[in-house]
Amino acid sequence: MFHAAVPTVDAASVPAEGPLLDVREQDEWEAGHVEGALHIPMGQVVARISELPDERLYVLCRVGGRSAQVVQYLVAQGREAVNVDGGMYAWDAAGRPMVSGSGGEAFVL
Repeated sequence: MFHAAVPTVDAASVPAEGPLLDVREQDEWEAGHVEGALHIPMGQVVARISELPDERLYVLCRVGGRSAQVVQYLVAQGREAVNVDGGMYAWDAAGRPMVSGSGGEAFVL
């Protein structure tokens, strides 16, 4: 079965105002996430697709695997979505800002 290439961008190139979708689980989100990102765990994306803005979405997970699957699904639904290569690890390594759910030090779980 042929799969089209997943549109991908590196973490340093994601526009600051770009709408972000974080598809990690709740404990990962609490540890550290991008402020203002929309959090919908991967397993809930299909049921909650109506909550997504109708514009290009930058999709994040921990390393890029889950987000790539979500991007494939969204593109198949006619949505414009881009996988953030390397996920939150790459985001953190690029020095992009993160916040934690507890108000403590943000980190990638």
